Amino acid sequence: MIEQERAEQDKRLKDHVSRIKYKFIVISGKGGVGKTTVAVNIAYELAAKGKRVGILDVDIHGPNVPKMLGVEEERLLGSKSGIEPIEAFHNLKVVSSAFLLESKDQPVIWRGPLKMLTIKQFLSDVNWGELDYLIIDSPPGTGDEPLSVCQLIPDIDGAIVVTTPQDVAILDSRKSVLFAKELKISVAGVIENMSLFLCPHCKKEINLFGIGAGEKTAHDLGVPFLGRMPLEPEMVKFGDSGKPFLSVRRDSQAAIAMIGIIAKLEEFLKTN
Repeated sequence: MIEQERAEQDKRLKDHVSRIKYKFIVISGKGGVGKTTVAVNIAYELAAKGKRVGILDVDIHGPNVPKMLGVEEERLLGSKSGIEPIEAFHNLKVVSSAFLLESKDQPVIWRGPLKMLTIKQFLSDVNWGELDYLIIDSPPGTGDEPLSVCQLIPDIDGAIVVTTPQDVAILDSRKSVLFAKELKISVAGVIENMSLFLCPHCKKEINLFGIGAGEKTAHDLGVPFLGRMPLEPEMVKFGDSGKPFLSVRRDSQAAIAMIGIIAKLEEFLKTN
């Protein structure tokens, strides 16, 4: 009976994934580099362009996607078609372990096998429907969650590696690139986040964490460099209030940079 149930779940997973045209996993070597902000805004912008988009938050222990999309109070419900994802914006569906918790403060104290089972259920039992894009926001590092995703979805189109320019982040981002290569996943590119700060008073550009190390890493490892994004205080404010900054400040330097990055991702899909 258990083997039959597993076979049926594997069949559902394969069927659901086959209805998703493009799949990206967003990864980082360490935390605090703005990976979720990048994932949320990529997903939002693609949806705003009329694409059918899903964002899967597999950061089981620190699920922040619902907070950044303003749907953290929502809960998953079942239907005849399976588990129904939350619609954060038009064309943008979301699934996260945060929707399973009784409160925002409740910790998830799980070992690896349970995390993998949950991720598998998110892929096999959620009614994603037909999607143009699935953006997968993974926790920092190269552990259970990103590994589970890459094993369950062997045809991921690309890994997006997010880093900041300082040495400690670059050291770990190199591991993320090599993680993807080891699993035979194409690296869509490296994003250098927080590479400069524009002083709101004197308008001078300040390199708080340095600049250029992410681009150099991409060059050294033979993968595309997608672009660099500045550190803007408003990005923090909008993220905390559940608004992707691309939905409110499209004229900002960060928004312009992100739009350019998304254009490069779309070009990557055409050539790979």
